[in-house]
Amino acid sequence: MTTRRDFLVAGAAFASLAGSPALASSTEFPPLKRRFRPRMVRVNKALDVGMIYVDSDNYYLYHIRETGRAMRYGVSLGEDGRKFKGFATISRKAKWPSWRPTANMIRLEPDVYGPYAAGLPGGHEMNPMGSRALYLDVDGQPTYYRIHGTHMPETIGTSFSSGCIRLRNDHIDALYDEVPVGTKVHAF
Repeated sequence: MTTRRDFLVAGAAFASLAGSPALASSTEFPPLKRRFRPRMVRVNKALDVGMIYVDSDNYYLYHIRETGRAMRYGVSLGEDGRKFKGFATISRKAKWPSWRPTANMIRLEPDVYGPYAAGLPGGHEMNPMGSRALYLDVDGQPTYYRIHGTHMPETIGTSFSSGCIRLRNDHIDALYDEVPVGTKVHAF
């Protein structure tokens, strides 16, 4: 089991190696705080290559690219009590996914989600799934949790969503191309 402490072991964990200019800035998206811009960082060498780790306390997603190195992205997470924590597997990938709020989302916030009860097609400006989605299964069972884009990139670095892990659309596009179905995810 990976813990927050595992990430902090080995002294220079999370130290920035190099920013990625192609991912760090874009005229199509609002600017991010420097700490949430994608960058290659050093991580604990014991972390599994290919796996995704989500540090919920600091709003980061790490995709382990090689032993001791990961691409780190800033994310928006679910509010307390609704964010995903635990182990999952990416079971499906989708470009411009459609979206429908769950019955629980509508029950908890009828004014926010009720108008969209019938769902929204992919690419719709109000579709919260953004440009790409990675669907998460737990113990072989589908969940309502996803790693996906967002139509509200200003929420990166906050607890805002109903539980999913959100990245800016250009960042989820890059991650989507790097991870296959079957990728393991650990959110802590």
